[in-house]
Amino acid sequence: MAAPLSEKIGYGFGDMASSMFWKVFSYYLPFFYSNIFGISLIDTGILLLVTRIWDAVSDPMMGAVADRTKTKWGKYRPYLLWIAPLFSICGILLFTTPDWSYSAKLIWAYATYIAMMTVYTGINVPYGAMLGVMTSNSKEKTVFSSFRMFFAYGGSFIALFLWDPLCSMFENSFGATAQTSWRLSMTVIAACCFFLFLLCFWMTKEKVKQIGEKTSLKKDVKNLVTNKPWWLLNGASLCFNLFNTVRGATVAYFFVDIIDKAPDHDLMLFGLKILFYSGLFLGIGEVANMIGVATAVPITNKIGKKPTFIMVDLLLIGFSILFFFCPVSVSGFWLMLLLQVVISVLTGIMSPLVWSMYADVSDYSELKNGSASTGLIFSSASMAQKFGGAIGGAAVMWLLDSVGYVARGDAVADITQPAGAISCLWYLMTFIPAGVALLSMVIVWLYPLGTAKMDEIVAKLNKMRGGERLLDNPEYDELTDLATQM
Repeated sequence: MAAPLSEKIGYGFGDMASSMFWKVFSYYLPFFYSNIFGISLIDTGILLLVTRIWDAVSDPMMGAVADRTKTKWGKYRPYLLWIAPLFSICGILLFTTPDWSYSAKLIWAYATYIAMMTVYTGINVPYGAMLGVMTSNSKEKTVFSSFRMFFAYGGSFIALFLWDPLCSMFENSFGATAQTSWRLSMTVIAACCFFLFLLCFWMTKEKVKQIGEKTSLKKDVKNLVTNKPWWLLNGASLCFNLFNTVRGATVAYFFVDIIDKAPDHDLMLFGLKILFYSGLFLGIGEVANMIGVATAVPITNKIGKKPTFIMVDLLLIGFSILFFFCPVSVSGFWLMLLLQVVISVLTGIMSPLVWSMYADVSDYSELKNGSASTGLIFSSASMAQKFGGAIGGAAVMWLLDSVGYVARGDAVADITQPAGAISCLWYLMTFIPAGVALLSMVIVWLYPLGTAKMDEIVAKLNKMRGGERLLDNPEYDELTDLATQM
């Protein structure tokens, strides 16, 4: 039985909230630290790497905790209610710049970023794991995942498209400093996220009770590390997130030091002059992501998840390389925008696909080992996302430093970057992401859970589970005991 539309929308609200924060972190936080907050590129790179590695390592811990949580609302859903206030508060503190010495500011940056990422894990890992207990149907999971990513990209679009105007409004209309304008802008975003998490909690339910839930953490970890599809999907997912992070973290620098240096970077559309700025570029990308998400279900239903993954990677390689040959001119800007749309449609197709495949890995584990460990498995999806972000964000900072990129810090004077830095920015937008997509394609080629295999797994699990029922059904305990004896 298909879930109601309201529940799918409610589930989407959860990642809409997370993505509003995540995209600002991924695309603007490196620029904020080096050009607004005022720490060096090297220190920024180390900060991004260390904090996100901690964040990634904490994901499995949270997954194990969530798997063992029992409340009247379920195992994973309560965390949406419990963590939402902390999530918003930590986001505001992250974009707060204290008037302290360099060393003290660096400590503040570490403390607030680690706190933010810990809270992000506390709400996002259980949220992701909910996909494994909202429906037992593999195709329905792709639908839920598509709603999730559609709303996620909608939230990203709102945050990215409004970020520059919000900062400018607080700075120009209210006389705020750059540091204060960034903090106030994040306050607006944080308030929206808090409300969206509450909506997600109210509009969703956990419906599937999985077999073999009473297992030790040691056994869960052992089952996980011997799960071949899990390892392969982690590798492909890490590459996908690395692709997005490298391009996304480069955009702000690319526009400031290349696009904004062009004599004319206004686009004419229906007689209107439109400024070609990073927020427009990223915001349109998020809309294109939503289009990709909308096409993910029909495409995967037609050709399967694995072939879709490979096809998307192949196209990402080609279009990323093509971006390198765009001239820095008005006609070139239009071509850049077109390629951003195409690349974003492709990554939009990939996003729900990855989460749906993790749900398949959870089903595979449940059948093979008698225990799904859904929270632990989905925490690895978040872990791969964060490792990709950590490696990508740090790599961008360190590469730019190695080629002599001049960080602005608190300076307002115009800066001309050396030729090596300009070339590096072009490579970070084109050939480097293309290479990552190639690696992703090779890894997913080895992934064994195709459509026929998953149909077989789901059929066997449905017999063992006794069908899909609500958690508060008293027949559950008897059904679970019967399944574990089979």
